[in-house]
Amino acid sequence: MNKSQRISGRTARRAKIVIAEETLERLEALAEGAYNRTPELADQLLEELGRARIVSAARLPVNVVSMGRAVTYLDEVSGEEKTVTPVFPEEADISRGLISVLTPIGVALIGLAEGASLPWQTRGGETRVLRVLRVAGSGTGAGAA
Repeated sequence: MNKSQRISGRTARRAKIVIAEETLERLEALAEGAYNRTPELADQLLEELGRARIVSAARLPVNVVSMGRAVTYLDEVSGEEKTVTPVFPEEADISRGLISVLTPIGVALIGLAEGASLPWQTRGGETRVLRVLRVAGSGTGAGAA
């Protein structure tokens, strides 16, 4: 069991995730292309995609984090609440809250439903627990490709 699966001495359950099929191929290609630069992150994204339930964008629940949908989450360790929007790397602009799906937080959030909590590891190796509070916006699940 790895460090990110243990929180407060107990095993944390991995939250279920749902991904729009329209973004699946592009996300897989991004992960494969990232292997030379960030192999651990690429592995994490591919692992998440591999365990995801895949649905059409039209059937993606409105309360699920997807490309282009704003999400408000709580960092249960720091108590900080943030709102961000996962996007493809070329659209990322942290000053506007647009985070790349190829970041630790992007990989952690994509596909989660409101109310889901999960442990994730920062780039600095610190383990945090995030809880999805709200998902908003009219993201199609396909991003602004």
